[in-house]
Amino acid sequence: MRRTDAADDDNALAWQSDALCSQTDPEAFFPEKGGSTRDAKRICTSCDVRGECLEYALNNDERFGIWGGLSERERRKLKRRAS
Repeated sequence: MRRTDAADDDNALAWQSDALCSQTDPEAFFPEKGGSTRDAKRICTSCDVRGECLEYALNNDERFGIWGGLSERERRKLKRRAS
C-alpha cells in the first residue's frame, strides 16, 4: 500500500521532534541582522539530529536562521564548494 505524500512529508520531518532547538527559545536560532549566532550554534553541537537538520536546510534552500549548526552564509559556502 502506497503512503500519501502528506504522510511521506510528516515522516521526513520526524527528526524535528528530537531537535534540541525545539526545546529552547526559537529567537536564538533567528537572530537579528548582525546578532550573535553563538548560543544557537553551541546548542547545535550537541544535537542528535544536526545532520538531518542541515540536510533539510540545504534541500529546502532555507535562507534564514541557524540550521544544522550553520548560518545562511555558511550554508551558501557549503553548497558552492559541493557544486
